[in-house]
Amino acid sequence: MDAHQALSHIVRQLDERILQLQESLADDNCKTIEDYKKVCGEVKGLFAARNFITDLNKTMENSDE
Repeated sequence: MDAHQALSHIVRQLDERILQLQESLADDNCKTIEDYKKVCGEVKGLFAARNFITDLNKTMENSDE
């Protein structure tokens, strides 16, 4: 597995976790405002990580050309 494939795999894992958390929010599984804030914070952090990894992968692809 090369670096691009590894980064793509990580992005897919992040997407899966984000989807799980979004479904949890949609299913009204947060019983307190603290739970809601925690889940929203995790989603926000995962999106940030996903964007950093996606940008890195694009930079690596462009440097290969």
